[in-house]
Formats: sequence, C-alpha cells, structure tokens
Amino acid sequence: MHCTPSFLYALLGLSILLAVGSLAYRNFRLEEERSRLETELSTMREEYASTSVHLLADIDTLGQLLATTTKERDNLEENLEEEQILIDLMRSQVESVVGAVDTLKKINGIDRELLQKYSRVYFLNENYVPKDVVVIPDDYAYEPENKKPILDEVWPFLKQLIDDAAKEGIDLRVISGYRSFGTQGLLKSTYIVSYGNRYASQFSADQGYSEHQLGSTVDFTTLELGANFTAFGKTEAYRWLTDHAYEYGFVASYPKTNTYYIFEPWHWRFVGKKLAQELYANNKYFYDIPQRDIDTYIGFLFDN
Repeated sequence: MHCTPSFLYALLGLSILLAVGSLAYRNFRLEEERSRLETELSTMREEYASTSVHLLADIDTLGQLLATTTKERDNLEENLEEEQILIDLMRSQVESVVGAVDTLKKINGIDRELLQKYSRVYFLNENYVPKDVVVIPDDYAYEPENKKPILDEVWPFLKQLIDDAAKEGIDLRVISGYRSFGTQGLLKSTYIVSYGNRYASQFSADQGYSEHQLGSTVDFTTLELGANFTAFGKTEAYRWLTDHAYEYGFVASYPKTNTYYIFEPWHWRFVGKKLAQELYANNKYFYDIPQRDIDTYIGFLFDN
C-alpha cells in the first residue's frame, strides 16, 4: 500500500495528539494524587500537632502527678520512720518493764538469807529452815550412811564441781552439809565436852551462827583423810578448790586472814558464780565486802 505524504503527516499529527493527550491525562492524575497527598499530609500535620499538644499536656500532668506522688511517698516514709522510732521506743520500754518484772519475780523467788553473813556476830533465826533440800548421793559423800542434805538448787553446782575434780584425779567427798539449828547446838556441845569451850569456839559456831544452817554450805574431805579433815589445807584437793571452786560458785568462808574462826580450808559456801568470780578476780573474800554490795548479786545466785 502506497502512503502519501499527507497521510503520513496526518498519522504523525494524530500520534502527537494522542501522546499529548496521554501526557495531559497523566499530569492530571499526578496533580490529583499530589493534591490528595498534600491534603493527607496537612491532615496528618494537624493530627500530629493536636496529638503533640495532648501528649505534652499528658506529660505535664503526669509530671505533676509524679511530683505529688513522690512528695507523698517521702512524707509517708518520714512518717513511717517516725512511727518506727516510736514503736522501737515503746518496745524497748515494754521489754525493760517486762525484764524488770521478771527480775523482781526471780529475786522474790530466791531466799535472801542465802547471801547474808552468818558468823559469830551475825545471827540466823532458830526457826530458819531451807526451802528444799536433797540428800547428797552416796558416791559423793564420806560415810554416806550419815545422810548429808544440801539445798536442792545448789546440788547441780556441787555435783559438777566434784565430777570435774574427779576428772583431774581429785577425790573430793562431802563430810558435812545442811545442819539444823538444833543439830548445830548438839555438835557444839559435843565439841565443848571434847575440847573445852574456848578452843571449841575457835572452829565451831554456836546455834544460829553457822552457815551450815543455810543448806548451801559443805565441808569437804577426801577418802584418804576421812574424818581427819582438819589436815585438808595441806592436800591437793584444797589447792584444786582454791584454783577452781569459784568457777562453780563456791568460796572459802574462813581463809587464814578471817577474824571469826580458825582457818577452815574444808569449809566452802555457795554464793553463786557471778559473786564468786568477782571475789576471786579481786582477791577478796565473802566477809571482806559490805552486805549492801553482796545483796546486789541475789538475782544471779543460781545463774549458770
């Protein structure tokens, strides 16, 4: 088919027209899309701005709330600390009162006579009898057929003393324990008949003046010495007691320096560990210190 120049020009013009129309349509669509996007962007900006304002407002509100909460927390902590101090103070006061009450009960339950001085010039009532006594078992006594009572609360300390001495080869035996007012009188009368009043009074107390009536005092001997316990001061047993008796609450009532009786190395009185340890540490004897000082130890008498 032969195309004339006119036809070709016409075809070219039509192509150009179609191309221009297509570009114009695409430009229109692009413009329309740009307009839509600008609208959406504007809307988003407005929404963002609005949201930011709300967020900033919310942040400010939360900040204020946090500050208020922090202040309330600090106030609460301060109040709690003050309340805790008050509670601790009240607890301390209650514990102090309870402790004082317990101490008073403890002291009231202890016979105060057990730490009183009784020797020659200190008289013990003839009606005084220890509250509870037990008989010292045969293995701990010399001549066990003659029963030797001891205050019930003192016995555990005495038993431990004798047991520990035995572990070190010291064979201690109790030759005398509690003696009643009447028994002491009979014993003193026997000594007077045997030795005369003047000499008997140097080593034997009259009725009411003997520590044995308290039930907390014992005379020691050994199996070897037996009834000849006046030689006790020359034995290893006496030296052991001198070094260790205080650990169990016992003290020598009548050392060489005492002004009441002759030296009685066999005679040991229970005064409680605390007082015995204080006396030992200060190189003092029971009758060396004032009664008012001794009285302060009554609450510790049977403490371990």
